[in-house]
Amino acid sequence: MNEEKKGILDAFFAYAIWGFFPLYWKMLEHVNSMEILLGRVIWSFVFTFVFIIIIGQRSKLKEDLHYLWRNKKQFWSLAAASFVIAINWYIYIYAVTHDHVLDSSMGYYINPLISILFGMIFFKEKLSRAQLFSVAIALFGVLVMTINYGQVPWIALLLAISFAIYGVLKKKIVLDATRGLAIETLFILPFALAYYVFIFNTGTISFLHINMKTDVLMIVSGIITAIPLVLFAKSAQRIPLYLLGFIQYVSPTIVLFLGVLLYKEPFTNVELAAFSCIWVALIIFSISKFFEARRSKKLSEVK
Repeated sequence: MNEEKKGILDAFFAYAIWGFFPLYWKMLEHVNSMEILLGRVIWSFVFTFVFIIIIGQRSKLKEDLHYLWRNKKQFWSLAAASFVIAINWYIYIYAVTHDHVLDSSMGYYINPLISILFGMIFFKEKLSRAQLFSVAIALFGVLVMTINYGQVPWIALLLAISFAIYGVLKKKIVLDATRGLAIETLFILPFALAYYVFIFNTGTISFLHINMKTDVLMIVSGIITAIPLVLFAKSAQRIPLYLLGFIQYVSPTIVLFLGVLLYKEPFTNVELAAFSCIWVALIIFSISKFFEARRSKKLSEVK
């Protein structure tokens, strides 16, 4: 199997795992969303740190930490990214455990379009007319839902915006996926531990206080957080970004089907119209990126 095929498989499995995350978080809906989040942070750090030691990369982790400490701009960017991704995780967990699975699906469909807007704003990236048109169509879809419900679909927008901000903050920070996750969770670890002390003292803790199934699910959340991140990092090194972008839609598509077919969340003509706008926008955007990548490849071959 060549490197590109391996990359495609890695990407597919990463996004498929993320797509099936609602099944996991639904099993923990009896636990407070904040405790799930901070448990995920703690156990992600524990498992990634242990894994780093097992594979003999403890010295490289120290090098990463020294590098970040010497480069304060990157240090604070990664610290900010850690808190932003924690907010994203919390919103996603809250959405799934409070019957807003479809909102989370819409959020991750919208995310690439928000990201290209941020690229234009923060990195002066130029967008084609087709790409600008795709963003306009997606925003129209959000407007349809807003007018119908009388309120902005905050969960979808906050998921999309927070993940786009995370991408902006991490754009110029290149770290190994496993070591990067360990460092990111390390930034939030003191707050997670402090929160656990607080809820333990107030008697509202779930971990070790309900049943063994809950405890195991809380612990394993650290492993299921790390695995798709590692697969994603490997795929990003093996396949072009435009191809990775196509595969990206596996995740919100799985979430959409889970929300409609398994959890029976309402999918009326309004949701259909809004999602249709976003799907059309993504098709236009993806096609434009595909042809853009092909033109760039041809130009590089000529040179």
